[in-house]
Formats: sequence, structure tokens, C-alpha cells
Amino acid sequence: MSWSARIRQTHRWLAMTFTVTVIACFIAVAQEEPPQWVFFTPLLPLGLLMFSGLYLFALPYVTKWKGTWA
Repeated sequence: MSWSARIRQTHRWLAMTFTVTVIACFIAVAQEEPPQWVFFTPLLPLGLLMFSGLYLFALPYVTKWKGTWA
């Protein structure tokens, strides 16, 4: 499996993890007094999604740029 395919698959799993943590936050808000750490749980998957998404966004441009110089 190439790096691009591996990062793409990781990005998909991170998106699912992020969705589940956001749903858990909404459920926690419905409780009387949710703990504060619940609201910080989506931040880790969101940060990792940002880096993998930026890589996937730049990938076609970098390969096109590399192809013109090679």
C-alpha cells in the first residue's frame, strides 16, 4: 500500500472518529452537568484530520509540479 493510500485510509478513519466524538459531545450536553474534558475530545481527531487533509489537498499539485520538472 502506498503512502497516499495509507494516508487516505487514515483520513477516512479519523473522519469517522471525529464524527463519533462530536455526537458524544452533543449527548453529553443533553446531560445535566457534563464534564469539561468531553468538549476537548474532538480536538485531537480534528487536528489530525487537518494535517492529513492538507496533505491530500496538496498531493495533486505536488505530483503535477514534480511531473513538469522530471
